[in-house]
Parts: sequence; C-alpha cells; structure tokens
Amino acid sequence: MERKLYVGNLSYKITEDAFRDAFAQAGTVEEAIIITDKFSGRSKGFGFVTMATEAEAQAAIDMWHEKELDGRKIIVNEARPPRER
Repeated sequence: MERKLYVGNLSYKITEDAFRDAFAQAGTVEEAIIITDKFSGRSKGFGFVTMATEAEAQAAIDMWHEKELDGRKIIVNEARPPRER
C-alpha cells in the first residue's frame, strides 16, 4: 500500500485548503496538491494526497472513495507511477 493517493473527479472550484482539510479527517496529510493547467491555471479536476502512514492512506480511501466532496462523487485510490511518453 502506498501513502500517495490519486483523487479524481474533483470539483473545479475546490481549493487546496478545502482539499487538504477533507483528507485530514482520515489522518495526517503530508501533501495535498490539485493539478492545474499550466497555461490557464485552472484545475484539471484531479489531484494527489500523501498521507503520513499507509494505514491513514487506507483510511482515506475507505472514507472518501465514491463519496461526495464539494458536490461531486470523487474517486480515491493508490497513485500509480507516471507512464513513459
């Protein structure tokens, strides 16, 4: 189990603070980032959260996967390494 989680289908309006606070309910958040378009600066609708422990990462998946956050049902699972282009 990885500590870094992929979070998909995020609201385009959610802030990083609100994103971090939501996942802090499951444990200590080491990092929470929302991926943005490098030209417009707008959210791409997904992000990554790194929890302090594997147990907290699993708790975050259990708490948030397919649950509603800021009006949208989000997807939460272990982050995978980026694919080569």
